[in-house]
Order: sequence, then structure tokens, then C-alpha cells
Amino acid sequence: MFGPKEQAGRARLLARVALGCGVVAVLLLAAMISLRGIGLVLVGLVGLGVAAAGVWWALAYRGGVRVLGSALVVVALGLVLALFIQSGLWAPVSGALLLWGCAMAASDRAMRLTRPVHEMLARTAEPAKRAVLLMNPRSGGGKVGKFDLVAKAERLGAQVILLDASTHQDVAALARQAVADGADLLGVAGGDGTQALVAEVAAEHDLPFLVISAGTRNHFAMDLGLDRVDPSRCLDALVHGVDLRVDLGTVAGRSFVNTVSFGAYAEIVQSPAYRDAKAGTALEALPELLAGQAGARINAVADGIKLNQPQALLVSNNPYDTRDRLGGGRRPRLDTGRLGVLGLRVEGAVQAAALALGGQSVGVTALTAREVLVASPEPQIPVAVDGESLVLPVPVICTLRPGALRVRVPRDRPGTPPTGLVRNWRLLGALALNR
Repeated sequence: MFGPKEQAGRARLLARVALGCGVVAVLLLAAMISLRGIGLVLVGLVGLGVAAAGVWWALAYRGGVRVLGSALVVVALGLVLALFIQSGLWAPVSGALLLWGCAMAASDRAMRLTRPVHEMLARTAEPAKRAVLLMNPRSGGGKVGKFDLVAKAERLGAQVILLDASTHQDVAALARQAVADGADLLGVAGGDGTQALVAEVAAEHDLPFLVISAGTRNHFAMDLGLDRVDPSRCLDALVHGVDLRVDLGTVAGRSFVNTVSFGAYAEIVQSPAYRDAKAGTALEALPELLAGQAGARINAVADGIKLNQPQALLVSNNPYDTRDRLGGGRRPRLDTGRLGVLGLRVEGAVQAAALALGGQSVGVTALTAREVLVASPEPQIPVAVDGESLVLPVPVICTLRPGALRVRVPRDRPGTPPTGLVRNWRLLGALALNR
């Protein structure tokens, strides 16, 4: 670990690197413009906008229009690339983009080093006397067997219940029976949907809940800072664990740990073919969904703010940090007491092109709320809860239970996410000049 003085020195050096790379990148682009004129840059921007419009047509239509849109993407990007190569400016443009990327990365890191990381409060915990872990042997492509999780957990004194994927099992009922039999800790090695079912039982009884990153994507584990490469490291919490108090989302009386999706995605995952052919099923369903010719029309109200007929709506247990490009779509905290709300409505190729060119407010609504109400003219609508497909009666209400879940995590966990940041070039300059 670096001390405060060494850390400040590293931040100052990174700030200077960021400013240097940024200035050189701008000078390269300015030189290119002075040599070839502004037209080449405008052509590149127009090409990007045309390609985005082609993507929209490829998604929103079928048949000849879809083929035309796909061809338009390839042709537009190909022509821009060929133009830059023919003009002899491919090398300086590539160099400028590379330098700008280095400037972004260095500035982000510099600002992280100068800002405190506000981690969730961890409390020391005594090891459980009777830990019960539910494990899905098929989850994540067989991670339970691959990492020998059953034997490792049992050596640490935990009781393991293996789920039978060949038959429907009431996971929540198994967890409740474990509590009735004296369990003082519940844990899950499986997907986020299974995690949510057992987390609800743990919250009901205020028992510690152990997350084992044996699913496919492990979003909840990622935002808790757990090791997603080696799920066996999550078992360290059985011996050297600390407790985090995190929020638990609720939708129509059912708990969720990550997200609730409405609109296009929720409609698509209803298809029985989705599990085996995700891309093909989505392409087949999207045209009618985006045009409003299929699926339930929805409206939402988030703490009094109306979202009119979004094509897709995502409600998350704590907001995702959309400002932090290096965070990879993480939630910096799980204890803010606020839902994240992201609504999308794109109407036509023009808006798609505007989004591609940086018009981030076009068609996108991002906010936080304590309650989100989703309504529809239909009596019930499809909803995806932590990736699981459901159909719920309207109105559907999403709320949050602040601090409802006590999560037991290892004291030393490798991936604790940093808080988000907003780049401030003025402060970065002051840091570089040691002010």
C-alpha cells in the first residue's frame, strides 16, 4: 500500500500524463484539420451517424429494410475508413484516438487517487455455527463442480443442499426449512435469480446471507466486490467474514437484488426460444416492439416524474454509475436507499444517429427514486426480475427496503468497486501543477 504522500505523488504524475496526452491528441487533430480542412472530420461524424441509422433499421425492421440497414452500416464505416486511409491521415487519427484514450484512463486514475473511496460500512462478524448453503450444480456452466465448492464448504463446517436442476424446486421453501432446522447463515452458489429468492428469506429472519459467485454473470457478486473468477474464495467469509448492510429491492412483493426490466427486454425473454437463441429471438421480436405494434405499452411514474411509453425501462436496486466508463456498469454502493431508473425511447433513425453522435439526453431518462409505479392499458405485463421471466398484474410497484439484507463477505475481497467520478479538467490541471 502507498502512503498519502506517495499516493499524492502518483496522482500528480498521472494528471500530468493525462494533460500531456490530451494536449498532443488535440494538436494532432488540429494539424489534420489545418492540412485537410474541417470536411474530413465532418465526413467521419456523418459516417458515424449514418451507421447508427443503419443499426436502427436493422433492429427495427425485417426483410429488405433490415438487409439495407445492415449493408448501410458496413458501407458507411468502410467508406470512412477508406477515406482516412487514402488521405494518408489514418496514422495521425489513430494516434490521436490512442492518446485521447490514454488521457481518459490516466485522468480517471488520478482523480480516484485524490478522492476517498466511500465503501459500504463493514462490521466484524462471528463465524456461523450452522451455515447452510444451497448450490446449483449446473449454474455458470458447472462452476460448483469445477471449483469443488461442495467439498470446500463442508470442510469449513457448512451444510450443503444441492439443487436438482432436472425438476422444479421451491428454493425459498428449502431456505425456510433450513432456518426452521436451526440455520444461522444462508448462502447460495447460483444465479442472481436464485440469490434473490434466498436473500428474501435471510432478510425475513435477519440472518447473514453469503453470496458465492457461481452464476454466469454474477452482477450482485461483482457489486459486492467478490471474486468472480474463483468462486471458492467467497467461502472465506465462513471463517474470516464481515457483514455489510445492503438494500433489497421489492417488485410486487417479490425481492430482487439487481434489476427489474419492463418493455422490450421483458417481452423478449418471455419467448421459450430465448434461452437457446438469444440474438435470433431478439432480432425477430424487436421490430414490432420498437414500433409499438406488439407487446404491452407501459407508462411509469418515479417519485412523481412521468416517463411516457418508454420502449425499455430498467429499475435497479441502487443506481448504476453511468458516469464511470471504467466501472463496467457497476453500482458503486448498495446502501443508498434509492432505486436507479433508466428509461429509453428512441423514435426512428434520426434519434439513433443523434445518440451515436453524443446526444445522450435524446430518448434517455436516468434518475433515482424511492418508488416506481409502472402502469399499462393491459391487465398484466411481462417483467424480467433479475433475468427471470414473469407476468405481473398492473400496476407494478417497485420499492426498496433500505438495509434489509445482511450480507456476509470475506474480509479481504479483491474487487471492491470504487465510487463513480466526474472528470474535471480544471481540477486535473491544478493537480498537475501541484496546486
